[in-house]
Amino acid sequence: MSVTLHPIGVIHTPYHDLAPYVNYNNAGGDFYISINKEFSDGLYRLSELNYIYILFHFDRSRKKPHLRVFPPRGGGKEVGLFATRSPNRFNPIGLTVARIKKVTGNLIYTSGLDILDGTPLLDIKPYVRDFDMKPDANLGWIDEDAKPPENWQELKT
Repeated sequence: MSVTLHPIGVIHTPYHDLAPYVNYNNAGGDFYISINKEFSDGLYRLSELNYIYILFHFDRSRKKPHLRVFPPRGGGKEVGLFATRSPNRFNPIGLTVARIKKVTGNLIYTSGLDILDGTPLLDIKPYVRDFDMKPDANLGWIDEDAKPPENWQELKT
C-alpha cells in the first residue's frame, strides 16, 4: 500500500533552524498559515473557532527514527518513540494545537507554533472542546518539572 499526501499550504514562523520544545505559546514574532488559494473557501467560518489542530509534514527531519528515544522533556529517560512527539518518525507527520488570532483571506494568524518556517501544511481540523478535551488525561512518563538535560541537542530525537 502507498499513501500520497499533498500540502494544502505553508506554515510561517520565525524559526528557521530550530523550533523551541517548550513555552512557544507566548513566543514573539509572526505565526501564520498560508492556505493555497484553491482551498481558501474551506476557511469559511473558521474564525468562529478558538483553536485548531494543525497537521504538517516534518520535511526537514533527517534523523533515522528509532523505536527507543531520549526526549528533551524526559530528563534523560528512555521511552518508546510512539510515547513521544519526536519529529523523527517513520511517517513524518506532525500535530500541534494553536489558538486562532484572526483569519484574513487565505491566511490564518495563530499563537506561537513549535514548527519551522516554510513547513508544508497537510490539514487543519477544529479543536472541539466537547470532543477533544479529556479531563482524565495524564502526563504519563513526562514529569512536569523535568528540564532538558544539558546535552539535549545530542539526545534529541
